[in-house]
Order: sequence, then C-alpha cells, then structure tokens
Amino acid sequence: MINKKDVTIYDIASKLNLSSSTVSRALRNSPSISKKTISKIKKTADEMGYRPNTLAASLRGNKSNSIGILVPTVKQPFLSSLISGIEVIAQKAGYNVIIAQSHDSYEDEVALTKALYGSRVSGIICSLAMHTKKTAHFQKFIDKKIPLVFVDRIPKDNIASRVMIDNYAAGRKATMHLISQGCNRIAYLAAGSDYSIFNERKKGYLNALKEANLPIEEDLIVKLDDVTYEDAIKATNKLLDLKNPPDAIFAPADILGVGVIKSAKIRGIKIPEELAIIGFNDDPIASIVDPELSTVYHPSVKMGEISASKILEYLKKPKSEDFMDISLLNTDVIVRASSKRK
Repeated sequence: MINKKDVTIYDIASKLNLSSSTVSRALRNSPSISKKTISKIKKTADEMGYRPNTLAASLRGNKSNSIGILVPTVKQPFLSSLISGIEVIAQKAGYNVIIAQSHDSYEDEVALTKALYGSRVSGIICSLAMHTKKTAHFQKFIDKKIPLVFVDRIPKDNIASRVMIDNYAAGRKATMHLISQGCNRIAYLAAGSDYSIFNERKKGYLNALKEANLPIEEDLIVKLDDVTYEDAIKATNKLLDLKNPPDAIFAPADILGVGVIKSAKIRGIKIPEELAIIGFNDDPIASIVDPELSTVYHPSVKMGEISASKILEYLKKPKSEDFMDISLLNTDVIVRASSKRK
C-alpha cells in the first residue's frame, strides 16, 4: 500500500504561486489578507485535501484550541444539556471541546485532569465527582493561569470561578410547596454525600420543616446508596411500610421522583391525594411520566453557556489578572399533577 503524503501549506503555496506565509495567514482568516484571496486559498486547500496540524500548533503555542469538560457522566439529562450549552458558546468562538467522564470516581477525576492538562486545553469546566473532597489535582491549572470554572457540583474551598444555583434555597422552595399543599409528613430521599449539592437541598428541606413548625422525623429521611431509579423504589417501599407513612416525598433528582411514582402506583396509592411527590432538575422524563412530576427547574443549558463565556472572557484578559467570580442562577418550582392538591 502506498501512503499518500499529507498536503502542506507549501504545496498550496506552490500551486497558487503564493508565499507560504500568505497561505498560512489566509487559513487563519488574517485581516491582512483580502477576503477574495482567503476564499481562493481555502477552496484550493479543500480540493487538495489539506488538513491543519492542530497538534503541532498546540505544541508551538503551548495550548490547544480546545476547552476541556469534565463531568460525572453524559447520561444524565441535566449534564448532557449542560454540555450542549458549553458547546454552543465554545464553537461560536472557534473552540472545540474535549469531554471526559469521571463516572463519579475521585480517582478517575484526578487521572482525567492530568490527561486534559497534558492535552494543553485552553480552559477547563468541571462538575465534580460525587465523593470528591480534595481539589489539589486542579492546582496545576490555577498555577499556569489556565481558566478553570466549576459548575453545579462545586468544591467547598473557593479556588476558582463557579456557576451554580442556591441548592439550599431550592430545597427549601420544594419543601415549602409540599407544605402549601397541606402535606405535614414529608419524607426526604437523602442522596449523595455530606459534601454534595444534595446535602444543601437536604438542609433546605429541614429548614422548611422548622419554619412550618413541623417535626423532623429521622425515619422519614432515607439514605440512598446511589442516585438511581432502583434506589428510589427501595427507599419508597421502606417509607410506605412505616406504621405512619409519609403523605409527601421530596426526591432531590427527577430520576428518583420517577422511582417514587412507580413504587406508589404499584401499591395502589393515589397521587397526589395520598402521596404528593416533587423531584428536581426538570428532566424530560418529568413531563412524560404519569402523573407528571412536579420538580425544581435547574437551568442546565444556561449554566453551560455562562461557564463557557467565563472561560472565553478570561482568555482575552492579561494573564496577570485573577479569575475568580460566582454566578448564582435562580430556580423555580414547576407544579404538576404529582403534587397539585389545591
């Protein structure tokens, strides 16, 4: 088999009888080259099968034209929408994205930060793994002035910019909605770790009960092993087996809320008359399940867009300037059939 030699800018220059520097500038859309010449050079490059060597360019400039995205998974609708928001802004600005999944593993997250750093990404956007407590593996980005934005799942220490919602306030809103519908034995599915956004939602739940002078009953707070449909079904069965079962359940993720609905329907429990249910995120499944699931709107796409915009904004600034700010987005309760009693 004969290996065909890659086309270079020198080949294009020779064909068009131009200098290689003119071809190089034209391929980078330099304002010093006329639009007519740029169009002619790009057309010839396409016809000849020219491929830009982005790796070589990144080695010369000590960075790539890419933004790294490090998330727990791409399977969750919230995170896939978040990534979509990042991609739209990045691509408009001429940047590619490199997506990496930690699968909620701290060890994988550490390894992936090394890989992204080695790939010379221009910036990195991260939603932390569920059990990440230490953030030393991000220090290399900070030391090298590579912009870093934490989104949604953020660290406790204030080491970089962040885009988030007030999970405490959102958890309180969800619980207050259930209270407003006449519920007074409200259970909570305790997902995540003590260092996660779910714990903030739990704090909001507890504070809402206190404000309404409702007792906090430990048997109504069920700890989950994971944030899955199956875990929600197990937890709901445990709650409904109580001598005095709850009249409402706050599931701090929509996939959990769907599991609650499934379990209640199997038992013949009327929703919301006997059991009101609210989820969190406003995933597509929330409006498909029967009855439709009340939820807390979590602005995933907007969070992605803001995160990417922060990276791009910093890349335009002198490296001496600090990159540290917080964007706090609003949330709203979306009331649907699963909780609407009044």
